[in-house]
Amino acid sequence: QVQLGESGGGLVQAGDSLRLSCAASGYTFSNLVMAWFRQAPGKEREFVAAISVDGGSTPYADSVKGRFTISRDNAKSTVFLLMNKMKAEDTAIYYCAGQRTLVRNMVNIGRTEYDFWGQGTQVTVSS
Repeated sequence: QVQLGESGGGLVQAGDSLRLSCAASGYTFSNLVMAWFRQAPGKEREFVAAISVDGGSTPYADSVKGRFTISRDNAKSTVFLLMNKMKAEDTAIYYCAGQRTLVRNMVNIGRTEYDFWGQGTQVTVSS
């Protein structure tokens, strides 16, 4: 059974940084495209960033481009999201997601493409 567990959320002030982690188990991590999505109160879950198995493809949502960085450590079965220059509008529950793949440079940004989801971690940015 695949399990994804997010950690690192919390309350920060605008302009601060925060790093989220997502540890995976129950599946070969190097066969998973990984992504971060977020959902603010009253809004749809939206794409934030994704990373291919080889780390070479990393698309970002326009709203976070230049501020957030996604990375992965395949040896530790963990994906990270470093969030810099945070804004109040970054407040949301952040979810990590995994998609099964055999293609090392493939990446997707569509929510329905992902097979596995974590429980989410709350990030709150005060202005």
